[in-house]
Amino acid sequence: MDALQPHPATFTEKLKAHIELLDPITWVGVLQGTICGAIASGGFTLTTENIGKFALLTLLLGPLGTGFAQSINDYYDRDLDRINDPVRPIPSGRISETESVWNWSITGLLSLIAGAVLALQLSGSRQLIMLGITLFGFVMGYIYSAPPLKLKRNVLTSAPVVGLTYSLMTWIAGNIIFTDLRPEVIWMGVINMFVAIGLIFLNDFKSVEGDRSAGLKSLPIMIGVRNTYLVSFAIIDVPLAGFALLMLTWWGFGWVFIFSLLSFAAILYMQLRLYLDPKDGALAWDNAIHNTGLRNVIAKSDVKEHRAFLRYLVVNNGLYVINVVIAAVLLASKPR
Repeated sequence: MDALQPHPATFTEKLKAHIELLDPITWVGVLQGTICGAIASGGFTLTTENIGKFALLTLLLGPLGTGFAQSINDYYDRDLDRINDPVRPIPSGRISETESVWNWSITGLLSLIAGAVLALQLSGSRQLIMLGITLFGFVMGYIYSAPPLKLKRNVLTSAPVVGLTYSLMTWIAGNIIFTDLRPEVIWMGVINMFVAIGLIFLNDFKSVEGDRSAGLKSLPIMIGVRNTYLVSFAIIDVPLAGFALLMLTWWGFGWVFIFSLLSFAAILYMQLRLYLDPKDGALAWDNAIHNTGLRNVIAKSDVKEHRAFLRYLVVNNGLYVINVVIAAVLLASKPR
């Protein structure tokens, strides 16, 4: 049954709740891949047509595609959120279950329309790839959260699906709206996908209690905190090392190779601190992180292991994004 509200919600309150269901913070990672893929394509010039296509792709992959997946996830996780995250729109009573269904139904339909409109502006294999990305993303967004498949139940299906749809597909989509798909973009998308998978495993620290009660098989529940760190760091570090090697051996970006090695060293140091002390190992980074204005990101979690992960996430993602943006800009000038 829908949760009771103490007073009728105003239009503004309802609108805020609907937007919160779409979880705007999750659009950021998707947009990083989209922007980098577009830059690396080598065909993104500031014409009215190109800006229009990029704006439509941003709308498709961010507010509509990712928003659909987040909204439907909230709907099917409403009972779990009463334990893990009771302030979310549905368990808090700010939005009804019926309104939530309307939210993800309309958002999902709009994502299919936007994908079709964008595909019509392309031709040949690029058109087929865009249609495939749109349909695949829609299906994965649904079966990830909805029964009977509910891929998020098992760590072996949940993290790979998110990495594939939020990372690899966004790089490819950003590329194909401007030029034919480049092999360099596929490599960058694969690297991004594996880094995302490793981070997703670590993010499960925030919901261990609720996941255990719901019978979900997250990695921290299955193998414990320290072993989760080992597995996740291996999944993250191998592609980061591969990225550095690509910069030097295949693409000849020597100074990027040096910068990526320095970044990798900083990330490895923080990983070691977290492994040795999963709860408080990264406290030394607090002041630096707070000075960036991201204090509220860290403060959102009450679970010590998850707070430590969020500190690591700020450092890891900050350095990683700098590296991949530089790589995308250099790839844009590299002959195809």
